[in-house]
Amino acid sequence: MTRRGRRGVWPAVAVAAAALVLGIVTTGLMAASGAFHRTAPASLRAGGARCTAPAATGAGVDVTVWDSGRMMTGPNRPAPSTGRPGRHGMGMMRLVVRPTTVPAGKVTLRVVNAGTVAHEVIVLPLPAGRAAGDRAVGSDGRVSEAGSLGEASRTCGRGAGDGIAAGSAAWTTVTLRPGRYELLCNVPGHYAAGMYAELDVTK
Repeated sequence: MTRRGRRGVWPAVAVAAAALVLGIVTTGLMAASGAFHRTAPASLRAGGARCTAPAATGAGVDVTVWDSGRMMTGPNRPAPSTGRPGRHGMGMMRLVVRPTTVPAGKVTLRVVNAGTVAHEVIVLPLPAGRAAGDRAVGSDGRVSEAGSLGEASRTCGRGAGDGIAAGSAAWTTVTLRPGRYELLCNVPGHYAAGMYAELDVTK
């Protein structure tokens, strides 16, 4: 190899090495921040105060809501172009339910907001032949809450409020008959971004 050829190789090697180091550092930082985790403990800090969901009355369902931190909310703002596909768009948002099947009766939803913006969880019956994510989204970026059986949207509290602040918990207890239900976030734009999941209630 000529001296001129060797000079052309070294810059390429230096760039490749820098990219490798940057990738390792970025992956380490993401792992340390918890970016790879889809669930979070039911006890998180909110506004400096410990926020712990109470013991379940009846069956307990843990719901984790999560976002990428880049989602723009509002009726006139588009859903992001990457992430989990929703039927109405694509989004870097999640609503994860565990377990997905519970017996009929009292059910306590314990919601943890592991994201960076406010979320909520609404409980709606799921009609026969319909799937979670099929609801029509209005011009305000929300779905109809007609028939709602309850919600968890109060930061560090039970029932309805102004939204669950990032890093905090909320909870609610509802009585559910056997059937299929949809748990969803109805903050403008969030349902379309994929924040919904099915909960099945058995006899």
